[in-house]
Amino acid sequence: MRYLHFNLKIFSSEMFVPEKFEEIFKKYAHKNSESLTSDEVDELLKKNRQPKDYFGWLNAITDWRILFDVGKNKDGILTKEAVRNVYDGSLFEQKAREVAAKKSKIN
Repeated sequence: MRYLHFNLKIFSSEMFVPEKFEEIFKKYAHKNSESLTSDEVDELLKKNRQPKDYFGWLNAITDWRILFDVGKNKDGILTKEAVRNVYDGSLFEQKAREVAAKKSKIN
């Protein structure tokens, strides 16, 4: 998610900016203030495009789509907590535990 600072400005010099993070949910989380739907992520991406910055568009779309696909819950929404957990790395640890638990149930 290193390119988000170009498009969404939630990073400043590669550091997490809590105010910008909260702003994303205030502006784009219409159905539930604590989560984003796929359509809301699309809106966020479209409204934050910089003119003619095709590389930035592609990177932001890739980052947010992967985040959405990996971080969405069983209801198909991306929670604020899941997005926050990306920054400290705990989302990936959590997903690894979930995969391990599913594998152990199968075996």
